[in-house]
Amino acid sequence: MMEHARIKHFMLATGLLFSAAFAYASDLSLHPQGKNFHLVAFSPAPATPGNAPLDGLNDVSIQEFDVWERIRLGYSIPDLEGNPRVAAQRKWYASRPDYIQRTTERASRYLFYIVQELEARGMPTELALLPFIESAFNPHARSHAKAVGMWQFMPGTGKKFNLNQSSLKDERRNVLASTEAALNYLQKLYNMFGDWQIALAAYNCGEGSVQKAIRRTRAARKPITFNNLARRMPRETRDYVPKLQAVKDIVFNPAKYGITLPKVENQPFFVTINKTHDMDVQVAARLAELPIDDFRALNPQFGYHVITGGSKTILLLPKQNADTFKTNLEKWNGAKKPLSSWTAYTVTKPREKVEEVAAQFNTTPENLREINHIPTKMLLKQGSTLLVPKSEKTPQQAQDQDIAPELAEKATIATIYDGPPSKRIKVKVRKRDTLISIARRYRGVTPEQIKSWNRLESNKLVVGSRLEIYVPYRIAKHKKQQAKNRKKTTPLKKTAAKATQKESG
Repeated sequence: MMEHARIKHFMLATGLLFSAAFAYASDLSLHPQGKNFHLVAFSPAPATPGNAPLDGLNDVSIQEFDVWERIRLGYSIPDLEGNPRVAAQRKWYASRPDYIQRTTERASRYLFYIVQELEARGMPTELALLPFIESAFNPHARSHAKAVGMWQFMPGTGKKFNLNQSSLKDERRNVLASTEAALNYLQKLYNMFGDWQIALAAYNCGEGSVQKAIRRTRAARKPITFNNLARRMPRETRDYVPKLQAVKDIVFNPAKYGITLPKVENQPFFVTINKTHDMDVQVAARLAELPIDDFRALNPQFGYHVITGGSKTILLLPKQNADTFKTNLEKWNGAKKPLSSWTAYTVTKPREKVEEVAAQFNTTPENLREINHIPTKMLLKQGSTLLVPKSEKTPQQAQDQDIAPELAEKATIATIYDGPPSKRIKVKVRKRDTLISIARRYRGVTPEQIKSWNRLESNKLVVGSRLEIYVPYRIAKHKKQQAKNRKKTTPLKKTAAKATQKESG
């Protein structure tokens, strides 16, 4: 840390810390004539007793100072010392330069914004590296525990921090909203525990787990430090803070570990555009002249098909593409081309087949299932809202109207098994379990159904994760009775074992 402090003092003395204002663009879709959007000019940070720029250095170019340097200057979480897991994690990352390269290239889209938000709050800038651990800076990331987005919010935690989740969009993936929520959550945890390392542990495994570990550590009369708490935390959490320390060390001195970090310019990568009308994702990417993957990397909350409009809808675009988007949008509107080819359908029957909905909208059941992530052999419950393609059969009113913002915010899909009376159960994955072995335990269930019900992208299962399975009531009842019988016989077996020990003794 002494080396960090010396470099920070030197850099501060040269007056190279800059503040930046985030740029906002006008709603291009509502104003065909357009309003110009502006990037606010960069300026040196105001002079303070500890940050007085030297004479003649006020005009230093912003390009001489990249985002990695800003991150290094803001390191303020104490190094995690005396923890052998740090060296192991550092070795793991340093031995994978290709992985570091891919991750840091993805990070270059978001780092300026995240660092700017951290500095505005006075928070340690190494927290900007946390998505490196959480998601490898992939805003589309989804864990087996159903955590989503760059900051990996669980559904319940996301709702607590105002990240709306519906069947049409998921704000846990939203670059701006999820970053704000993550920093709010981290500040709350720091205020709760008064220690950044412990706060980070709580971000990973929850406040309850950390509080429980603190109580046990106090009972053992040991200091409340991350290293002392770690042995009483889940294995993933024991590695979590060491991983961040390892990445911190590599970012601080990449050459030492044979790593080359891509340059990240100290200026906004994107600007914002208000969008009040629905627009296909493909159309938006085309108007911005961006590859679809690059567009979705900045706007991942909307999924693959449609951007639902509204007063709260914001698009992110690289600043060099925003003018292009405006020009092309004016031409598109002038040609009276439709912006969106999608609408929403709400189920009104108690149980409705996907095939019936598909027939109404001139599409296939397979297409609807894929678009709306509906597992096979499932019926739709009343109140479910589906994204459906507009067709010749779509009423003209629906053809012309956007999806209502309130509907987009609250849309859900509820399903029920289309077969004999069944019950939904949760099965914990054990060692050596496979989709085939689990399906064999429940007659009438196939590996493909388990994969579809749980939206698994591969056949690989994670030990300890829980799978949802729909089984016939008679089988569910039989399994429940088997479990009761095991509980009844277990004490008898233990008693018999103790009796045998006494006799042999």
